[in-house]
Amino acid sequence: MTGVVTHNMAGPLRKTLEATPRPRVVIACGDCALNRGVFADAYGVVGAVGEVVPVDVEIAGCPPTPAAIMAALRSVTGK
Repeated sequence: MTGVVTHNMAGPLRKTLEATPRPRVVIACGDCALNRGVFADAYGVVGAVGEVVPVDVEIAGCPPTPAAIMAALRSVTGK
């Protein structure tokens, strides 16, 4: 998941996660998804992804490097 979670998307995000079969992995990608980034004080923002749903893997960066994204994907796939 990328970006912050807004008020109008928090519910759909939770419902989508609940509808996703297990095993599943939630990846928060980018600084906004991890800590709200530049949107920290924005009115419509509920929070970072991890404040709304459990996150398994975090990828920092604004933007994250392709190498960081690939490393995160490889960490969960084992490939």
